[in-house]
Amino acid sequence: MNIVRSDMSRINAKLGTMMNYNPLYEHKGNYLTADSGYLYKNEIGQEFFEAFGNVVITQPSGTLIYADHLHYNASAQLAKLTGNVKMEDRNSVLTTNYLTYNLRSKIGTYTGGGRIISQNDTITSRNAYYFENTGDAYFRHKVVVRTPSVKVFTDTMRYNGITKNTYFFGPTNIKGNKNENLYTERGVYNTATGVAYFNKENLYTEGSKFLKSDSLYYDRASGVGQAFRNVVFVDTLDKFYAYGGKGVYKSEDESILMTDKPYIVTVIKNEQDSTAQDTLQQANPIEKPVVNKKDSKKGDNKKKNGKEKKIEEHSLTEENSEITDESKEIKVEAKVDSAYLTADTLFSKMILVKDYKPLNLNLDRNGGQVLEDADEDYGDEDDINTPPATQEGTPIEDKGSAAAEVKPTQAPVTKTTPKPVGKPPILNPDEDRKHIAHTLKADSILRQQAEIPKEGHADSVINEALRVAQKEDTTPKVKDSTYTVSDTARTRIVKAYYNVRLYKSDLQAVADSAFYAMQDSMFRFMGRPMIWAEDSQISADTIYMQIVNQQLDNAVLVNNAFMVNAVADSTKFNQLKGRRITAFFKNNNIEKLFVDGNAENLVFSVNERTNRITEMFHDRGARIKVTLENRKIIDYITIKNIDQKVYPVTMINAENEVLPGFIWRPQDRPKSKEDLLNRKRELPKDEEKTETKENNIETEESSDEG
Repeated sequence: MNIVRSDMSRINAKLGTMMNYNPLYEHKGNYLTADSGYLYKNEIGQEFFEAFGNVVITQPSGTLIYADHLHYNASAQLAKLTGNVKMEDRNSVLTTNYLTYNLRSKIGTYTGGGRIISQNDTITSRNAYYFENTGDAYFRHKVVVRTPSVKVFTDTMRYNGITKNTYFFGPTNIKGNKNENLYTERGVYNTATGVAYFNKENLYTEGSKFLKSDSLYYDRASGVGQAFRNVVFVDTLDKFYAYGGKGVYKSEDESILMTDKPYIVTVIKNEQDSTAQDTLQQANPIEKPVVNKKDSKKGDNKKKNGKEKKIEEHSLTEENSEITDESKEIKVEAKVDSAYLTADTLFSKMILVKDYKPLNLNLDRNGGQVLEDADEDYGDEDDINTPPATQEGTPIEDKGSAAAEVKPTQAPVTKTTPKPVGKPPILNPDEDRKHIAHTLKADSILRQQAEIPKEGHADSVINEALRVAQKEDTTPKVKDSTYTVSDTARTRIVKAYYNVRLYKSDLQAVADSAFYAMQDSMFRFMGRPMIWAEDSQISADTIYMQIVNQQLDNAVLVNNAFMVNAVADSTKFNQLKGRRITAFFKNNNIEKLFVDGNAENLVFSVNERTNRITEMFHDRGARIKVTLENRKIIDYITIKNIDQKVYPVTMINAENEVLPGFIWRPQDRPKSKEDLLNRKRELPKDEEKTETKENNIETEESSDEG
């Protein structure tokens, strides 16, 4: 070591030491100054330097190190600094009370607590390893990162002051200013751009929203998160949860776009016991109704009491269903059933309640106005002049906007050429040392209060969110006419398009597209929709189903409404059709059924002893009304334009055993949750031809380009 200058020196020949006051030393381009210091050598000739008070080390790169005390091994170029230590380089400022620093390799270590400030990032930890050449720092034990937009809590982390990338190797929480949180056990987050890549046990939470996946990409600036593999999205407030292979979440409108075998789950409360057996019931009289046109001026004819009609029973079965992704199982509480809905694409978002336009189906549990068609008269003597009522459904928008691909950005790596320092800098003032002491004490308190997440945190959080979402919602969804909402009130809508399938233990459905709004809990199935319950199949141009208080309340089949029920041990089918069919439910069982607009009912009577068909009953009218109690018909009425016929079994033939528009497609019916996700309904032949032609055109174009 070279002494550049000293105010005064003392030499102890016996000990072989030299004491200097206000010295300036130079060693391999590094300058060392202090209030006082002395040089000495050990028995093997290694040179050491002890410095006291206002210690300053100036490196050729421009890095400055301040401390109250220094022990320096000149041979190894190893400095041990204690007391209000501060190191400043081109990228960051490090403060601690104990720092070991190698001036040759430019690697620093502290183990008693400290902080590193890099522009807007402040990192505190108990232990750290700092690499000046690369700008990397490794932190261990109670690591807390503070930036203007987030706070990070972890136990193991790597940080680069040049790129601003933070790398996580254990349970980590990244908390935003809007109470959003990113959890991961392995990944990278850029504090400058707000872009994150996580690939182990990843979970994003924002209020009542939870998004979990095997791999997660998030851009804080745009608020867009992309999740891949085993994606689970839960909204505990709306009792909504969805699964899929890929999900795109936007915080701006709280929307989620799910693809790759996506499905959502809707909880439906079941008041019936496990012996109940019907949800969509098909009227199936054992004997034909007696018609007496003089009983009512309006042409109402009833069959009551002892001659009640029996029905095929398919009521809701109570089950403890399981929600399962590839590795986790969440059991739903008793007395609820789960409906699974899938499609090629599922899209859900929050909208203002005032912007939602609910359907006005003019439902009346007493039936309301009869829908009539003047083109056919089945013999009713009454003259009908009442104009038909009209009902219109609101079509779904079948196009979903996929989230734009967001490419991450990275802060540019800048390199600076270090310049040698020719003279020592101004020493640290007392105020600076007091500030360091104060911040180190505050950092110690911060680390003590920091809540570092535990391993498996994501699983426990998402499981709890699912349990909350599956609990019964006691808040009524349908409000009366006096109910008002604020201008800022929001509600969730769900769109499903292309190859929509629904599976419930006792109810299955398919359609081309579907729409669901939580404001009125209305399902809308469009594009060749069909619904099955046990041996029954219903179809129409559009089907509406409404859930009230987690129970099926009503279902409306609009245009070409058709209900088909397979007769046991036979190839015959009971059939009910009309322009519109309306069903009202109580405890998930049909309470009232109205068939309007050229209503027709075709029923086969079966001998219970021989189990053979004895006759066929064909009933036609402007309306057919069925009232049920305890899953049995107690009232059957045909209204206006009545025409009823009974065919003995010998007169039943291929021409009269089916109604116009009859269709029976059990092959399209989802058989299980697995079948729901892995098989799509068959396309009509005309659509198959169109799709094949388009595929051929695309193949030819690809060949031409090749």
